[in-house]
Amino acid sequence: MKAIVIALILCALATGVLAQTSTPWRVLDSWGQLPAGAVWGSPSQVAMTAQGQILVLRRTLPSFFLFNPDGTFVKSWGDTPYKLAHGVRVDREGFIWVTDNSDNLIQKFSADGATLLMTIGRKGMVGDNKSQDAFDGPADAFVARNGDVYIADGYRNSRIVQFSKEGKFIQIIGGVKGAEPGQFSLPHAVVVDSKNRIIVADAENSRVQVFDAAGKFLEQWTNFVAKPRGAMVITADDTIYISHVDAEAISVVKDGKVVEVIRNVGGRPHGMTLDRDGNIYVSFPGTSAVKKVVKGS
Repeated sequence: MKAIVIALILCALATGVLAQTSTPWRVLDSWGQLPAGAVWGSPSQVAMTAQGQILVLRRTLPSFFLFNPDGTFVKSWGDTPYKLAHGVRVDREGFIWVTDNSDNLIQKFSADGATLLMTIGRKGMVGDNKSQDAFDGPADAFVARNGDVYIADGYRNSRIVQFSKEGKFIQIIGGVKGAEPGQFSLPHAVVVDSKNRIIVADAENSRVQVFDAAGKFLEQWTNFVAKPRGAMVITADDTIYISHVDAEAISVVKDGKVVEVIRNVGGRPHGMTLDRDGNIYVSFPGTSAVKKVVKGS
């Protein structure tokens, strides 16, 4: 009987390990048909547009490349350089949001990228952890269902800053560098789930912290394959994908638990998005590449 119990325990442990490491994902050898003479140009982040296309934010000019999911090139634009292009997201209404990590600003553009609609922050100006209108090292900006904007101001500050749809300051979450609940050490990405919980990749603390809508700490998630320093994408059913620049991997998280680890995506996966079919697109600024990770053997 004792031997049977031990065997069952070992089997259960093996199944758990398998669930997190054995995946049906495949990294394509190449993706993205660049225009003649063009290079990737240090692609920092990627996002899916309202039309289902893949938008790439680059750290060179033109700032934006747009592709169809099959990799065919659509167009490029953006002749004004960012000092350090870092994050790009597309909200539910199709507006494009760009984060400049060095000039400390967040910009909202029309869906076609042609018109600048709003700027949060003051270009080139530095704000401390208490500032309501300036940042120091913003990494990400996420727009919730109600239009509120959450900014991960984490490279030199240690906080999440919430603004209204109109760009008016609402609240600061965190603001103290540390490892205690509610403190941060490089909040690198932020999303808001269907319960209006604010979910933050607290990178250097190797955890994800969860807050309620009022900014009250609820819980933290740990046991990741590496620091959650990279991108964070949330799906309609609150499944969260987190890229790890230090592990060439992507974690899939459900209800605070890592349910799958996609390994060997190559390089340092900094940016990430999903398309409508659930395929993953990952950007690598250091090696200047964008890769597509698809389901299948």
